[in-house]
Amino acid sequence: MAFASFDSKSAGAPMSEINMVPLIDVMLVLLVIFIVTAPLLTQAVKLELPKASSQANDLRPDKIEFAIDATGTLYWNGEPVTRAVVQQRFAVEGKKPTQPEVHLRADQNVAYRFVAQTLADASKAGLTKVGFISESEAAH
Repeated sequence: MAFASFDSKSAGAPMSEINMVPLIDVMLVLLVIFIVTAPLLTQAVKLELPKASSQANDLRPDKIEFAIDATGTLYWNGEPVTRAVVQQRFAVEGKKPTQPEVHLRADQNVAYRFVAQTLADASKAGLTKVGFISESEAAH
């Protein structure tokens, strides 16, 4: 690279080369700073960490398969029951520390009154996890 030239044609043209020396100097200074400060950032603290087992906790709640057929007959896990028995069982299940999930299957031809009574009984017993089970239209 020539700083002075006797050629009058290129005397007014700007320099087209980038001076890389200052950039390399800055990069090397930053590298030295990182090399010096990196060991200072790894300060270890002595801790007594708790021990844990690798067994998974199975905290899934129980589930109650509750069904109502087209005639209004109530079924608790496949067993036919009366409304009084259902109210008693809901009361027992509602007092448990982990409430079960109630999966409610109702026939499409059942009167809504039976579904509403079941939901009211579950609510009175304190059960809040009630899910409706249905089939998709593609299954028919």
